[in-house]
Amino acid sequence: MSTTQPVRAAATPSPRVRDQAREAAALIAFSAATACGLALALLLLTRLGSQG
Repeated sequence: MSTTQPVRAAATPSPRVRDQAREAAALIAFSAATACGLALALLLLTRLGSQG
């Protein structure tokens, strides 16, 4: 039985904080655009529904 830890051949460095911040900002922008698009679509549907 061996008590030594296995050595990782290709250790990937953790992402930088600015990369994480960029990804978070992109996610926030996508979420906001999606929410606005859905809100406008629902508004359009209610306007068209009330005219008929």
